[in-house]
Amino acid sequence: MKIVIVGAGEVGYHIAKSLYINNDIVIIDKDEEACDRARGLDIQVIQSNGANASVLGDVLNDAELLVAVTGSDEVNIVACMASKLIAGSTGSADDLKTVARVSNPDYIDQPVAKRTPIGIDVMICPELTLASEVAEVLSIPSAIDIEFFAEGKVEMLEFVAHEDNEMVNKKLVDIDLGDDCIVSAIFRKNQVIIPHGDDHIMKNDHVVLIGKSESMENIRSLFGETIRKRNKIMIIGGGVVGFYLANMIHMSNFDIKIVEKDRQRCDDIAVKLPHTLVLNSDGTDVEMLQDENIEDMDVVIAVTNSDEKNLLCALIAKQFGVKKVIARVDKPEYVSLFEMVGVDSAVSPRGATIKEVFKLTMGTSMQSITTLEGEKAEVVEYTITDRSKVAGKTLKKIDFPQGSIVSMVVRGNETIVPSGDYKVRPGDRVVMFSLQSALDDLKRMFK
Repeated sequence: MKIVIVGAGEVGYHIAKSLYINNDIVIIDKDEEACDRARGLDIQVIQSNGANASVLGDVLNDAELLVAVTGSDEVNIVACMASKLIAGSTGSADDLKTVARVSNPDYIDQPVAKRTPIGIDVMICPELTLASEVAEVLSIPSAIDIEFFAEGKVEMLEFVAHEDNEMVNKKLVDIDLGDDCIVSAIFRKNQVIIPHGDDHIMKNDHVVLIGKSESMENIRSLFGETIRKRNKIMIIGGGVVGFYLANMIHMSNFDIKIVEKDRQRCDDIAVKLPHTLVLNSDGTDVEMLQDENIEDMDVVIAVTNSDEKNLLCALIAKQFGVKKVIARVDKPEYVSLFEMVGVDSAVSPRGATIKEVFKLTMGTSMQSITTLEGEKAEVVEYTITDRSKVAGKTLKKIDFPQGSIVSMVVRGNETIVPSGDYKVRPGDRVVMFSLQSALDDLKRMFK
């Protein structure tokens, strides 16, 4: 596939780095330093304005995907619109898909939207997506990630097995998860384990559980009760992500404090969220945190625009004994560092954009993809087509790549934890856990 990426920042560079081996990548950016870094990938790099119609016209020939991920919403929107017009002039508009990253709520009010009338096939708001993901995680004390598949019929939950968890030191075969749920993976330090019945869950393991959504509520008691009391939440950073998050949860069973350094921003938030306490201060001010009883917080969430500041805030919160700490991280190389030093969940706004781009590059059979543990693994949803190599075969006769496992299948309104005798049919929606090393083989298998 020929892919044109407008913007060579963290998101654009990461998309290029992930896809350049198997695709023809062209990246456009005005910044010389960003272009120099991108050239290290051995791809075509153009130092120019990515919204320039003349520049786009030179590179769009045979392109199947244009991804606009600069730091400017307007540049991203114009790049997509111009690309569609250019493709339309040659009769290939339907062959070119466009993706624009935007943050301004004037342009988008949901995590992912379609704006096809103006030439944008997928419009993504990473900040709103990130806030939505964190809001989901807040509903379960020990959860660090929650995702839904097959239009909500399948739920994936990643949680930390704390010392007092009744599953710790037990074999999986001895844990009653019912017939509608499966432990798909265990992350233990630097190990990724696709478990069998004889494997144990150990203290501090990160456990990935996939099951039928309506049955997961009954299973949650095994790894932490759902919230019944009013939990205390401190959000450090009142920017786009912090505001979106506070706005989503302010009507829920939470007492919320927002810490924001900019006075004008504090005033704006206070007007829009009158029942939320807004503190005009620095989230690294230890004296202020003590005055606000940070040790009594159930969750501290650091979502400023600085990775370094978020890490420092998270470490301070942990030092005061906060049980659950979530931190925003933009640089991919920092994710493992955050989790290594004790941050319970390192969340990235760039992930939403990358997931949507990956879906478009992996064919129409892919419906959803979720990255786990700093890209150590993925949970992927495929729809089986008549052309799929696995259609009509039983699971035990399919040579799945090493490092992958079928977790759930949705057939119509039925959600199934399949056995080896399950025969895959066209129309089935298959939810799979996969290591990064197996993704390309899965793509070919389900194509």
